[in-house]
Amino acid sequence: MGCVNTTTRKKNCSQQLPVHTGMMMNRCGLLTLQREPVPLKSIEVELEVRDHVATVVSTLNYENKEDKPLEAVFVFPLPGDAAVCHFSAQIGQTQIVAEVKEKQKAREEYDDALSSGQQAFLLEESDQSPDIFSLRVGSLPPGESASIRLEYVTELAVQADDGLRFCLPAVLNPRYQPQGSKGAGVQVTSVPASLVPYSLSFSARVSSPRPVSKVESNCSLDPLQYLNTDQTQATVKLAAGHKFDRDVELLIYYKDAHQPTAVVEAGQASAEPGSLMGDPVVMVSLYPEFPQSVMSSTASCGEFVFLMDRSGSMSNTRIRSARDTLLLLLKSLPVGCYFNIYSFGSRYEHIFLKSVEYSQQTMEEALKKVEQMEADLGGTEILQPLKHIYSQPCIQNQPRQLFVFTDGEVGNTKEVIDLVKKNSGSHRCFSFGIGEGASSALINGMAKEGGGDAQFITGTDRMQPKVMQSLRFALQPAVVDISVTWDLPQEVSVTVLSPPITTLFQGQRSLIYAQLTGQSSEAAEGCVTLKYSLAGHPSENQLHFSLRPAEDTGLTLHRLGARNLIRSLEMEERDRRGQQDGGVKEKVVQLSVQSGVSSSFTAFIAVNKDNSEVIQGPLVRRNIPTPCTFPILKSSGRHMMYASMVMYEDTETDGFPMMEEENQSRKSAVPEQPPRDPLLQLVSLQEASGCWLLDPALAAALGKTNEEVEKSKPEKASSEVWATILALIWLHGFKMDAKDEWELLAMKAASWLCAQNAPCVSECVDAGNVLLGCSVKKEALGL
Repeated sequence: MGCVNTTTRKKNCSQQLPVHTGMMMNRCGLLTLQREPVPLKSIEVELEVRDHVATVVSTLNYENKEDKPLEAVFVFPLPGDAAVCHFSAQIGQTQIVAEVKEKQKAREEYDDALSSGQQAFLLEESDQSPDIFSLRVGSLPPGESASIRLEYVTELAVQADDGLRFCLPAVLNPRYQPQGSKGAGVQVTSVPASLVPYSLSFSARVSSPRPVSKVESNCSLDPLQYLNTDQTQATVKLAAGHKFDRDVELLIYYKDAHQPTAVVEAGQASAEPGSLMGDPVVMVSLYPEFPQSVMSSTASCGEFVFLMDRSGSMSNTRIRSARDTLLLLLKSLPVGCYFNIYSFGSRYEHIFLKSVEYSQQTMEEALKKVEQMEADLGGTEILQPLKHIYSQPCIQNQPRQLFVFTDGEVGNTKEVIDLVKKNSGSHRCFSFGIGEGASSALINGMAKEGGGDAQFITGTDRMQPKVMQSLRFALQPAVVDISVTWDLPQEVSVTVLSPPITTLFQGQRSLIYAQLTGQSSEAAEGCVTLKYSLAGHPSENQLHFSLRPAEDTGLTLHRLGARNLIRSLEMEERDRRGQQDGGVKEKVVQLSVQSGVSSSFTAFIAVNKDNSEVIQGPLVRRNIPTPCTFPILKSSGRHMMYASMVMYEDTETDGFPMMEEENQSRKSAVPEQPPRDPLLQLVSLQEASGCWLLDPALAAALGKTNEEVEKSKPEKASSEVWATILALIWLHGFKMDAKDEWELLAMKAASWLCAQNAPCVSECVDAGNVLLGCSVKKEALGL
């Protein structure tokens, strides 16, 4: 929806926009865009990936085709951990480079420039969530064009299959703002993806010391082009005609990706030695490899709490996938653990009053409730169920593991992350962002502060393998007593910029940024040692590295290091709220200005002082729409869109207007369920102990008649042993491509079989292979 302000602009009018109340509108924004010109014409994005780090340059091209001067306002998503480090505007032959200033000062400077008829540009991070930015292009005269250049750096996340994930967020769904939560929400002007009135071009250049084996995407790409014979450099482009119906996701695969590395970057020549930007910075990537003996024994205890989003936007395939995932999780839990399932929307529910011991009875009771789950609980209010979970006393010798599934459309991101951090001593938090536009700040922030792991499930991704990977992490013994020590030449001292490492998982990368102060010779070396204890075994990983700076890295590592430090200080400032803050905010502002990296307390401001002509006439405000995606529900053969009541108002505290109420509860006919996947059919029949029962349902799941299965059973075998061996042979014979999903429940079945001391296991395996037409070896079944 484009909200138009045609009143003459007064001083501070960025906080005096018109209030729109009680407007009924389609969930994805009013389609007034055909009648209202949008001054943003195109976005060009260039991505440069160097090993694990990406630099992104976005150019936004504006043109005012109207007969009056405009102010264009664009609220858009960026990766939650991005360090925005450059912002400039090109108007004709004039280039204006923005400066970082304290946020309120920057806003006042912007308002003053506009009220005196000058051109100005303001870029700021939302107070509520670090993955939403607002860009104001002020006083664009009739017929004039402007190009805005925005640059940020970010780390690439390592996926379960060793791919490195880069996501260009293109979709920004409206964020739900719970009633009574602190601060204003973010007004998102959004339209269905098919109606986005500007174009996107995207190209990427990838380079690494190791060969690039492949690049995959959820969008259509032109073929990968290698730039050299050893395939360490390559380029790839988004195919023309991107539809804005999804975020642009790239998965980059290197050969031998799990190598620990350290890269040193020289300081800025013009900066003061001893300062963060003046000294060299090192980025260390570590991949701890745990002893196989420890990894083969998974924990048989723990309290597993599953928190499932059932807001309206989770409908249809999302909620179906969530139900299937909960089935796999419940079947894979170890005997002897405790569990509970919460679900939330505008209100929350839990299956049991408190976590219960895992047994056949409690598992069946939970599964009955899971099968009835629909996306029918309204908005996305996650804070209250989290508070309730944390208020429950922990169970002795059962470490709490929290799994959170959400499409991440919340307006109080920082409040949620702060709550997880406050309780980080009593649990680990694993988070899953479901669908396009899930807030990376929320999903990554919860996992980081909760000492767990974050996963994103987009497009046609199956949720189950990613969730089971996290369950494997949760069942790993916790790593304790983690310390990092540095061995450097005497004249060099180290200041670590990253927060302390609190969690390590097998094969997962840990990044450390550090500032190196003092002079060293060209040939000097350093060494970093990571020590930790795992299941009572002390371990250490060491990495030796040259202190000689790498060439051509620019200031990427400095900016990422500064971003790490800024985020830690911002969190400290929120922790101290209401107390003496010890000048933390001032420290953040100073660091942000010094490093040129934005923060929640600063903004980028550029004013065109070269333009001698004063821009005449009242400014018209144009809101640039962002694509949003919402599921379309099928009901009685008709397509229905959600309708929602949205109230917009601006606040005195934030240049971001507010989304006050999301009224999207709905009751509709439950869509017909598609036939159940054969794998899930078999899994649903497994008992909590790990075994299967010999009955007609099992025979049907195996594709046989009950008579065939009964007749082939070796005489001495018990019916449960025979049924369990058949299920395992079927999994290994027909579903190896989905092994990630059933591996844990198969291990549980094998443990049950071993505990039975059954006399005729080999005979059963041979007979089972004959019956099912397979040739699976007994050892492969873990027997």
